[in-house]
Amino acid sequence: MRRHPRRGEAGREVTEAPNAAPTARRADVGRRIGVGLMYGLWKPRVLGAWRVPASGAAILAVNHSHMIDGPMVMGVAPRPTHFLIKKEAFVGPLDPFLLAIGQVKVDRAIADRSAITRALGVLDDGGVLGIFPEGTRGEGDFASLRAGLSYFAVRSGAPIVPVAVLGSTERRGRLIKELPPLRSRVDVVFGDPFEAGDGSGRRTRKALDEATVRIQKQLSTHLENARRLTGR
Repeated sequence: MRRHPRRGEAGREVTEAPNAAPTARRADVGRRIGVGLMYGLWKPRVLGAWRVPASGAAILAVNHSHMIDGPMVMGVAPRPTHFLIKKEAFVGPLDPFLLAIGQVKVDRAIADRSAITRALGVLDDGGVLGIFPEGTRGEGDFASLRAGLSYFAVRSGAPIVPVAVLGSTERRGRLIKELPPLRSRVDVVFGDPFEAGDGSGRRTRKALDEATVRIQKQLSTHLENARRLTGR
């Protein structure tokens, strides 16, 4: 008798472990939820989404000034996205939920090998990895980048797509002050993909430092262009 694909011995149901590797199916569930929430609560204006490669590994490098930036990109990006998210966000019911929609928990205080392995696995599988290169919320101007983005880009060879989220911090909502006003416009601008490495394939510390300089220049230029394009 053929065993049910979701059941094990004696018909017992098999459930995935909460820390199972992120999959495209999980991220697609997250994208569908994001579409409903982001378009239902705000008015996203998406520019340049066609620049995201239609297939194959890619890294979305997103500026970060508000808590909705990640969910907003998840909801408007043309492909399901797995974000590297600080472990502090995985609290209470958010812990199993974020894991269930394919997001990657990372401990920023250490060299989190588990998170690194999972993130590289996303790229090895031809998926889209979302990274906040500044490491935490700030001015959202790409002024200070951590080395993680250059490592993943050089290590995987995946192109980086710069993403600027603008308007999420302009005003506070009247009902929930921590969020932008409901039905307000938030712009998400995708830039042209680019390679972080110099083509040599080197993964030395010097190569990563040089890649970080190239990345910062590209991201800063994209942000300037996005502000000019949107008037923000």
